[in-house]
Amino acid sequence: MIEATRVDYRLLHGQVAVSWTSVLGADCLLLVSDTVKDDPLRMNALKLAKPAGVKVVVKNTKEAVEALKSGVTDKYKLFIICENLEIAKVIMEATGEKELNIGNTPYREGTKQYGKSAHLLPQEEQLVREMMESGKNLFIQMVPTEKKIKCEGLF
Repeated sequence: MIEATRVDYRLLHGQVAVSWTSVLGADCLLLVSDTVKDDPLRMNALKLAKPAGVKVVVKNTKEAVEALKSGVTDKYKLFIICENLEIAKVIMEATGEKELNIGNTPYREGTKQYGKSAHLLPQEEQLVREMMESGKNLFIQMVPTEKKIKCEGLF
């Protein structure tokens, strides 16, 4: 069962490993990235951040969709963390999930900041609008104790 879906370019770090995992009661983290598996340094860092007693699986977008549709993930309390909004949109379309936490997107040239941790390019703002128009609830929230910022009406 999917407990939550989040966008966080860092994938797995202290906030996810400790705060989010415990609040959600997740026993499996699905990290979805189309680049991290080809980066040994990042893969090692992810292994070091793995919370005790929680399974961590790293897949690219295609592999993640296949796993989610196959039912192999159904036995877990699953927390899906996507590296970017493009991946999150594909995952949400594939699973039918209705809610997305935009947790942390990096500052880049041309981004606009929303909340403390979300920096969106114009094309990412468009993706957020498209997801909301299709009935999805999107919000910005870095940690569970922080108030949610609804994306509706931000742009």
